[in-house]
Amino acid sequence: MHAVVLGAGVIGISTAWHLRQLGHEVTVVDRQSGPAMETSFANAGQISVSYCEPWANRDAPLKTLKWMFDDTAPLLFRPQLDWSQWTWGLRFLAQCTDRAFNRNVSQLVALGAYSHQALKEVVAHTGIEYQRIEKGIAHYYSDQASFDGAAQAAELMQRYGVSRRVVSRDELLLIEPALKPFANRISGGTYTDTDESGDAHVFTAALAKHCEAAGVHFQFNQHIEQLEKNGNAIDAVQLRHAHSGQTIRLAADAFVVACGSYTAPLLKTVGMHVPIYPGKGYSATLALLKPGEAPMVSMIDDAKKCAMSRLGNHLRIAGTIELSGFDLRLDTPLARKRCDMLVQRVEEVMPGVADTRTPEQGGNPAYWCGLRPATPSNIPLIGRTKMNKLWINAGHGTLGWTHAAGSGKALAELMDGQTPAIAFGFAAG
Repeated sequence: MHAVVLGAGVIGISTAWHLRQLGHEVTVVDRQSGPAMETSFANAGQISVSYCEPWANRDAPLKTLKWMFDDTAPLLFRPQLDWSQWTWGLRFLAQCTDRAFNRNVSQLVALGAYSHQALKEVVAHTGIEYQRIEKGIAHYYSDQASFDGAAQAAELMQRYGVSRRVVSRDELLLIEPALKPFANRISGGTYTDTDESGDAHVFTAALAKHCEAAGVHFQFNQHIEQLEKNGNAIDAVQLRHAHSGQTIRLAADAFVVACGSYTAPLLKTVGMHVPIYPGKGYSATLALLKPGEAPMVSMIDDAKKCAMSRLGNHLRIAGTIELSGFDLRLDTPLARKRCDMLVQRVEEVMPGVADTRTPEQGGNPAYWCGLRPATPSNIPLIGRTKMNKLWINAGHGTLGWTHAAGSGKALAELMDGQTPAIAFGFAAG
């Protein structure tokens, strides 16, 4: 079988790797000049099997309304004249029940555990190094009410086999001493020692090289002009080179759409409607001034709903969700405010550890934003679509890095006629 994978992010490259390992001919297409140049480029770096709760829960509707007028809110809904945004929002509200939440958590944990094992297998096979730290994830709370609710969340995750445990402030400081300057504002936390962190872009770029060495073909700088439909099947994809304008036609036996947030508009061109909407997220990568005092455990800040991970001699802080369409601008007042908020939080929690000076102060923070492809339930769409020869691997939201290896492996197995060893609903489109 010749499979064309549309998208060279961590999901697409993982899919290509596993397809090639099963002996299939693979071509990867991407509009960028290399792999992982968009949503996979500068995320929080967490492999968070144990911290995978979906955004939709019983408290989400009220919180979303309350946050609508707060430019630094963790989840910011900005209404657009966009029917897809409103239909997505209505589907999101339908997921904000305890029954839906528990069902979605069980699916996310199952995929996360399967994916974590798949990642370990890929790393063992390839020897890829990506600033990996296997010291777990700590979630700290700076108000007592939120910490009181942490026990219930931990109990829920334990029900699904996740080893998240509640820890006191003193125990949390033993787990991660970098939090000591912030200790008087910490009520307590939770901790899982099985999670890890690492640079998704570095990993994806390295895996792409292994794919190429194994015989995978790459078509970079190629815009998708059209999915060529023949009856109820996709026979080919038409591409246009970003620089030369030259067009080519790629025929294949199977096509995988792994285009992140752009999956929905692409599939719409062939009459398919999938509930994927972009959630704009931000990050800042800061040089460490005091590496000896910087964290080794990846962390989640409950108050700001952001994550911090050490990547070599840098600290990555990422977070916030902005539901406002396909806007990737970083130069707006709103974008700058949200980026600055992340950097200011680092200075509050770990003063002097990283270079948190803004550009006006002579600093050089690497600000970034990306569009997280979110479904209303946070459950990604993985599997065969209703259209012949067309498959999908998209909609991973904030868990693309966590679920990438398993999503790629599972889809490759499905395309190969196998049944993945995971209790997951492989239904799409």
